[in-house]
Amino acid sequence: MRKYDLITPEGTRDLLFDESVARRAAEDKLRRLFENYGYSEVITPGIEFYDVFMLKSRYFAQETMYKLSDGKGRLMVIRPDSTMPIARLAATRLKDEARPLKLFYSQNIFRINPKNSGRDDEITQSGIEIIGGSVKKADMEVLNLAAEAIKTFETEDFRIEIGDGAFFKILISGLTDDEEEKEQIREYVENKNMPELKNALEKYRPSERADILYELPKLFGGAEVFEKAENIFKDEKLISALEDIKEAYEYLCALGLKDKVTMDFSLVNKANYYTGLLFRGYIMGYGMPVLSGGRYDALAGDFGFPCPATGFAVNINAVAKALLKNNRAELTTPPDILVYAESDALQKGFLHCRSLAAADGVRAENSLNETLEETKEFARKKGIKFIDCVDKNGNVTKIQV
Repeated sequence: MRKYDLITPEGTRDLLFDESVARRAAEDKLRRLFENYGYSEVITPGIEFYDVFMLKSRYFAQETMYKLSDGKGRLMVIRPDSTMPIARLAATRLKDEARPLKLFYSQNIFRINPKNSGRDDEITQSGIEIIGGSVKKADMEVLNLAAEAIKTFETEDFRIEIGDGAFFKILISGLTDDEEEKEQIREYVENKNMPELKNALEKYRPSERADILYELPKLFGGAEVFEKAENIFKDEKLISALEDIKEAYEYLCALGLKDKVTMDFSLVNKANYYTGLLFRGYIMGYGMPVLSGGRYDALAGDFGFPCPATGFAVNINAVAKALLKNNRAELTTPPDILVYAESDALQKGFLHCRSLAAADGVRAENSLNETLEETKEFARKKGIKFIDCVDKNGNVTKIQV
């Protein structure tokens, strides 16, 4: 007995009508934006070798990846991330291209999320990657494009959070080398789980690094956060990272986004290839980030071609959900005209339909119903207002439904 022939796997779902339109609209807007700023599209394989994602720095836990084997028995994964394959691409086929590389993509990724987490395992992402170039200029451009990307979704109710992955990396490196423990503490910091974070750091006290690490989740808010950080950051590396994030904040303010920007020093992405500036974007109607990105200078080096890099990705699934929630008008509209051909006029009927469809601004559908009455009923159900009836002589009679 077949158990799973009528359902989709956990973490996936079918998209119907308005959902499909909203998703394609979001992709198309971002595509135009990226192309207008000089970015070139790349598409990486949906299936990659497992080794691509299991480098010396293991950025993705193996249990989060969908795995399979190829015809030679080699272990493969269904693409869980777009940045790492593009880093591979930059280090191989694009290694002789002029730097900086400005690339964009729009493709699906697949990650296994905890059962009943409410998160999609299949996500459509559109994003950019800047490989090479001035670190400062690239950071400013990627922030600008992130803000522009959110604006394309035609909402004024959005915000951008900025942080720096360097804060956590500098502080945790002086406490432990255990990767599992690092990841656990990272989760406590990012989730602002102060009781658990306090317990996890207790064994390292007295320690200035542990004390500062405990304060990171509290460094959240507007420009006043910088003064608080200056009072507790003594390490030169921390002070340097603080200056970088302050510069990013001032840049966004200069773009007229002061009221939209929030600092969050506990921002630490799970994909820990990020090494510097981090940011996330939120829009009304969706409680989680719809955009995330940052600097990842060490990643290309893992593929044998060291090069600074930065970028971001937009979760198209999330954007589409928010757009549908915020916009109550239907996105899917019925055709303007339904063409019905009598049984001895099928060719003439389709030629008439084709001529209508070729006209600018006219949407025509060819009726596949046997009778005119069935065609009228079909038109009523779909909300089509006019029917063009074509006879064997090619004469057209217009009927208003």
